[in-house]
Amino acid sequence: MSTMIYVNFPVNNVADATNFYEKLGFTKNGDFSDVHASCMVWDENFYIMLLEHSFYQQFLKDKKIADTQKENAALICFSMESAEAVKEFGRVAKENGGDAYRADMGVPEEQMYGLEVSDIDGNMLEPMWMKQ
Repeated sequence: MSTMIYVNFPVNNVADATNFYEKLGFTKNGDFSDVHASCMVWDENFYIMLLEHSFYQQFLKDKKIADTQKENAALICFSMESAEAVKEFGRVAKENGGDAYRADMGVPEEQMYGLEVSDIDGNMLEPMWMKQ
């Protein structure tokens, strides 16, 4: 059995966040979505759950939700099929209210290429490609 990864992100507005992720190429799974959450599918193993703050808070016990516009709580890295696909992902994110930039690690683009991408709520993704 392969492992499925579900990343949970707190969002201010589920509908706006859903729209952003759909533009990036994710698909909404309506069976696991409602007004409090959207289940966004990248592929059969990688999902992002967009949870409104009050719903997300239920899973945190005594902790507070990080202000991801000012602080980072996690950087979620996932692979893509090419450097060009990574660049396009970043372009679409920026075009739709997110941000994308490259942290230069000194590795030639022909070997590995990645971007740091923020969604509209400041949650961080790191799409990357590596030569196999």
